[in-house]
Amino acid sequence: MKTLLTLLTLSVTVFVAEANTVRGKVVSVVDGNTLEVVSTDKETYRIVLMGIDCPEFGQPYADEARRFLEQIVLQKSVNVKLMGKDRWGNYLGEITTRDINAELVKRGLAWCTEKDASEELKNLEQRARNQRAGLWQEEEPTPPWVYRRQQTMLAPKGL
Repeated sequence: MKTLLTLLTLSVTVFVAEANTVRGKVVSVVDGNTLEVVSTDKETYRIVLMGIDCPEFGQPYADEARRFLEQIVLQKSVNVKLMGKDRWGNYLGEITTRDINAELVKRGLAWCTEKDASEELKNLEQRARNQRAGLWQEEEPTPPWVYRRQQTMLAPKGL
C-alpha cells in the first residue's frame, strides 16, 4: 500500500511539472530577454526570461542582447518552465534546454533582477562586472528597470 501511494504521488508530481512546461519552437525574439514560442499544440506564448533583465531599446547593448538571443534560440526547439505571469500578461519562464540566462549575464548582456535571481546568476553578474564584460564597460550603466521608470516620467501625461 505504501509503495502504491508513493508511486501515485510521484505520478501526480510528474504530471504537475509537465503541465507547467511548454515545448515548442522559438518563432520570434522581441528583445534580449523576451521571446515568442509556438508550442507543439500550436499555442503562442510570449515569455519573459525570469531572473534577468536586458537593456531596453535605446540603451547600450540592447541590440547585442537581442542578437545573441536570436543566434542561440530563434527557430529552435525549446522547453520552457512556466513560472507565472507578469502584470502585462506575459509568461515568466526559464528555458530548461539551455541555461540562456547564465550566458546572457556572463557576457554582460543582462542584469540579474532584484528579487528573482539565483545565487549563481548573482555570482556571474559580479564576475562580468569585474571583467568589464559587455555593458559593464560603461562607467555607470543604467539598469533597465530604472531606464523604464525614467522613460515613463518623460512621457506626456494624459488629461
